[in-house]
Amino acid sequence: MRPIHVARSLPLCALILSATPAFADEAEQGGIIVTASPIVEAAAARVQKTPGGVDIVAAEAFEIRLAVSLRDALAFSPGVYTQPRFGQEVRISIRGSGLSRGYHMRGLTLLQDGIPINAADDNGDFQELDPQVFQHLEVYRGANALRFGGSTLGGAINAVTLTGRSAPGAEVRIDGGSFDTVRGKIAYGYADDHGDAWAALTADRSDSDRAHGDRKALRFNGNVGLKLSDSVEMRFYASAQTIRQKLAGALSEKDVLANPAKGNFVLDQARDIDSIRLQNRTTIDLEKGQLAFGAFFNAKALDHPIYQVIDQKSQVWGLFSSLDLAGDLAGLPVELTLGSQARFGSGTSRQFVNLGGRSGALTAHQQVRAQTINSYGEARIAPLPGLWLIAGGLYTQGERRIDNRLVPARSGDARFDAFAPKLGLLYQPVEAAQFYANYSRSVELPGFGELSQTPAGGAPGFTPVGAQRAWTAEIGTRGRIGIVGWDVSLYRADIQGEMLQYSVVAGVIPAATFNADRTRHQGVEAGLDLTLTPWAMLRQVYGYSDFRFRDDVQFGDNRLPVVPRHFYRAELKLGTERLSLAPAVEWLPQGAWVDYANTKRVDGYALLNITAQAQVRDGLTLFLDARNLTNERAVGDISALVRYTRDTPATAADEGSVAFYPVERRAVYAGVRARF
Repeated sequence: MRPIHVARSLPLCALILSATPAFADEAEQGGIIVTASPIVEAAAARVQKTPGGVDIVAAEAFEIRLAVSLRDALAFSPGVYTQPRFGQEVRISIRGSGLSRGYHMRGLTLLQDGIPINAADDNGDFQELDPQVFQHLEVYRGANALRFGGSTLGGAINAVTLTGRSAPGAEVRIDGGSFDTVRGKIAYGYADDHGDAWAALTADRSDSDRAHGDRKALRFNGNVGLKLSDSVEMRFYASAQTIRQKLAGALSEKDVLANPAKGNFVLDQARDIDSIRLQNRTTIDLEKGQLAFGAFFNAKALDHPIYQVIDQKSQVWGLFSSLDLAGDLAGLPVELTLGSQARFGSGTSRQFVNLGGRSGALTAHQQVRAQTINSYGEARIAPLPGLWLIAGGLYTQGERRIDNRLVPARSGDARFDAFAPKLGLLYQPVEAAQFYANYSRSVELPGFGELSQTPAGGAPGFTPVGAQRAWTAEIGTRGRIGIVGWDVSLYRADIQGEMLQYSVVAGVIPAATFNADRTRHQGVEAGLDLTLTPWAMLRQVYGYSDFRFRDDVQFGDNRLPVVPRHFYRAELKLGTERLSLAPAVEWLPQGAWVDYANTKRVDGYALLNITAQAQVRDGLTLFLDARNLTNERAVGDISALVRYTRDTPATAADEGSVAFYPVERRAVYAGVRARF
């Protein structure tokens, strides 16, 4: 495949789609959202049929911030652990998903408008998603993602894009501030009786709060909906991204605390992405349900100088369909969901000697092919008023093939298939409160990041890593009564074959990333909102995470690293929709373990942030986003280690392991938005 020139593709996408949000109506919907448009209210009502941890995050919750990543958008979603690395690179983990990944993303299904953007091997990136174009985000934790074909431990996050119906008119926005950060957006939406169209062009650049972390990005997102009849709608989506990100890299703990602005200039490391995504979705409203189907195509070029220069070209295409029905069975309400999602992909991956960010001699050349097909079904019946019983399951089938063109002996393939059942109940004694429980299985197939590894002194190629499986039990409640809104889940996942790091042992553990025997992830996901007065609202999220080995051959019953046991965020919003001020705190009372050997734990921290907005007149709003006002220095994210290496105080050199990313430095951003 030839290189993808996204900058040239943007005008083409704009011509194809010829296309801002209207003010949201105030509403209350259970314990999930506080203010939302009717579209978001409908989404909230839909997810509340799920007997487990789910959340709807309306754009109103993060639009007053400089939201450049999903960390900013999901900061107050219960159970979602997000930490910055650098630029738009963040860690996103739900229920301990992807702990071993210090880069990219594993263990979550990421979707835009219900269509997966994960690659065919189920791994993914989130830099291509721009929070500025979202109507809302839907978070389905764990096996509650079944209706999206999600089979992983973490679940699914679905980003729903604005349309010409939800955002008619024009919007212009510009933000800027610390570290020469500038971000802009131009959007327009149109709708009539025959259809609608919406398009947005967004751009951002920043010198970053760390050396060698500068970035720039240009993105186009658009969609056109055609009303073929009163019951049939066809919608086309197109997006194109060009992202240039220098990599500041990890630091030692000593540097994080003494010099958090430090970056790594060695080898001029970077991650440059050009991608195009085309999608189609047709929905047919039935008398008692809905049928949806469509297709998608993604093409991506990655130029990634790190320890070597990685050059990847990939294509992913696929089909999906779903059917939702509702009716009666022997006088009892019954609902049925059926669906299937198929992804197919191929690509070329080459590695070169890194000559200061440029390609030198070829060191590896692999052709890869993958497919993942998830088919699912779920039935719900209400034997008593307010009580729903749910049973369902997902069958996943995957194939991975690596053809090593330089060392054919390191080629290989793997095939996987598994069934993941789910049982649940949902009890709603009153309209404003729900209680739920479920027991489910998750299956996570290894991607090329796990199946293609480089042994010590060897050549990169196929490595036999198995699937990760887990049984998860969950109970919880959500609702809103009086001034209190809540969303609380307790879960325990017993995992077999979790993909983690190990010390290689010949004949026993053949690779640095391999399947553990037994591990356990258990914890609490809690959100609590208090509407203290009409002009004062306190929202809080708390996470308790207890992740550990269970009688492991190398690590016994040690705790797993990366995610701390306790995590708390709170924000107090003072004012009205026209004028408000919101101080916020992020608190880790105790930091996370760094290594599987449990020889090192980092310290906790507390960050103080503040946001503000002022509606100068109808359609014109000013924003302020101030972060880490006390200029706290602390470790934000960690790349998991097998065993931490400590610094030797007696020497001038810093021998401590380089595996840490600092929290964001003090920064102040401001913006203005005009809607017409």
